Order: sequence, then C-alpha cells, then structure tokens
Amino acid sequence: MYCIKCGAQLPDDAKFCYKCGAVQNVPGNQGGQQQTQQPAKAVSPSRNVIAASTVTELKCPGCGAPIKPQFGEMVITCQYCGTSVSLASSGWENIQRHTMLPLKLEQQDAVLKNISNVMDKGLLRRHFSEDAKLEEINLSVVPYWIVPVSARTTYTAVDVYAQVGTIATTAALMGVMGGAFGGGRDRGMGMGTGLLEGTMIGSMVGGGFGGGNSSRAYSLNQNYQFPVVAMKSLDEYQPKSYEFNLDERSLFDSGKLPKGIKVLNGDVSEDAAEYEAKTNVNQLQYTKVHAQHHMVQSIHTDMDTSDPELCHVPVWFARFDRKGKKIVVVVDGHNGGIINSIGLE
Repeated sequence: MYCIKCGAQLPDDAKFCYKCGAVQNVPGNQGGQQQTQQPAKAVSPSRNVIAASTVTELKCPGCGAPIKPQFGEMVITCQYCGTSVSLASSGWENIQRHTMLPLKLEQQDAVLKNISNVMDKGLLRRHFSEDAKLEEINLSVVPYWIVPVSARTTYTAVDVYAQVGTIATTAALMGVMGGAFGGGRDRGMGMGTGLLEGTMIGSMVGGGFGGGNSSRAYSLNQNYQFPVVAMKSLDEYQPKSYEFNLDERSLFDSGKLPKGIKVLNGDVSEDAAEYEAKTNVNQLQYTKVHAQHHMVQSIHTDMDTSDPELCHVPVWFARFDRKGKKIVVVVDGHNGGIINSIGLE
C-alpha cells in the first residue's frame, strides 16, 4: 500500500506513514469507522531528488524540518520525525526503507556477562575475563545498510572420498602382490617388492591426485541480508560473517528508543555499501567452500544485489585493558550476539 498523503510505499497493515506520520485509513484500524478521506493517487516508490548535493541545508521530506548535513555525512536521520535521506550522485534522496531493531539487552550487567562468556571460551582462555579491566561501555544506535545479496558459487574440487577409496584399494593390492612376489626381507625378493611399491605409488599419485580424474563440479547458492556499517569511523568493527536477526525489525520510530540515546548519522553511501557487501560475501563463499573441500581447483562466484534498506541497530561498545593489551567487543543490543571484536584473537 501507499501513504494517502505523501505516497510513500508502506506495509499493507501500516497504521501510519513512517515518512510523514499521516494516519492511514486502513479498514479496521479505527474501530470500524468509515473512511472519511479518499486515498491519494499512488506515487511511484522510486526516490526523488530533494536537494542538490552541494546544499548546506535542506528540508526533511517527511516533516519539513531543517536538516543541516555535517561535513562528510551521507546518511542523515531527521531528529523530529525519523525520516532518513542519503547523498547519491544525483543529490540528496529520501530513503524509502528505514527500519530499526528493538533494544532488548538493556542492562550493562547482561552485556558484560555475554562478553565474559566469549572471552573465556576455549581451554586456553579459561578465566581470561578475570584479568580484563573494563575501561568504558556505552550504547549507541548505529546505522547499517542491509544489503540483500544472492550468491551463486561454482567450483571444482577433488573428491576426497574417491581418493581415499583409490588409496585403500591400491594399498591392499600392494600388500597382496608383495606377499606373492617375496618371501621376506631376508631373501632377494625384498628389493623387487620395494621397486614395485614405488612404481604403484607413483602411478597412484600421478594418475589420481595429479591427473584430476576424481575432480567434480559443485555449487553453493546462498542468500544473505548482509549488514554494512554506515560509518567509516566504525570500519574496523564491520561484521565479517555476522547477520542481524531482522524478524523483529519495524519501521523506524525514534519514540521507541530509550531517552538520551543519540541516533547516529552515516557517511557511507549505498553504492559503497553494496560494494562492501559483495566483497565480504565473496570472501564468505570462498571460506565456506574451502571448509568443505581442502583441494579446490577452481572457484567463481556470481552475485545479484537488491536495493539496501537502512536499519538502525542498538549496539553496545565495551573496551577493556588486559595486561596492557586493549580489547574492544561490539555487542548486538537486540539479541546479545557478538558483532565483532578487536584483541580477542
């Protein structure tokens, strides 16, 4: 459905417009009242340029409030209505899809417990967290571009099970033939047996491993909702394989956020986010393939991307000092997952 006032595309059951705030006359939303206003003509969901890229002040397309981009900012969220705009090559455009994840991990103690569990994971790091001194912990609402990526990887690899069967069969054959040809190392046939074994092993290696007769073609198809942090200052905490649980995301509403928490703006464009997502997904596919096959001979990945959405996520940043070494852990404030860490390698 589309907003009856500004034409923005909305979910079918939306009760209000997340762009302009207008109440939608959806049947059943107003206690059975009859619609008193005819829906406006649907507007194409494609974005319109609302200001040139060189402007120093523009009006929010949602509420008309003034927006003043700071140097370097490319993603700005209106502090009054929550509408977001981004800077593209053609100028400032309103973002059609702006969502948020709810804050569920609200207490610092719960956050620190999650971090301790990760720090102490593994036999070599028992009680690791006891030596880590907390220096700072804070909560921010961070913008991420969620980039839908469909990846199709085709590759060839040596069939390990076929090779194991070949080796076992050859080894058994050598044993039988060795027994037939020689009586033991004390007699002259011992030298002959060694020569036969060497010939067969060389044939096995050359024909089996080197000849590629057991190579097979495989494919790995995966869909991702890959998150790219929209702030260059947080590049070092960019998720590598972490994906947010988006099932509970909703249209952005600053009123749902805890008071006093600032909604951060971004300086990473959609185009840059798509490139980053494709680069990371390509590496993920490569890693997954090599985790399944240790003898990959060729690999190629094709990818398609859809329009990203902007999603603001509550994120905890915790910094520790452990015997002079700095450790930073980034925690998903929605479900408690570890987004990334520095110094825990």
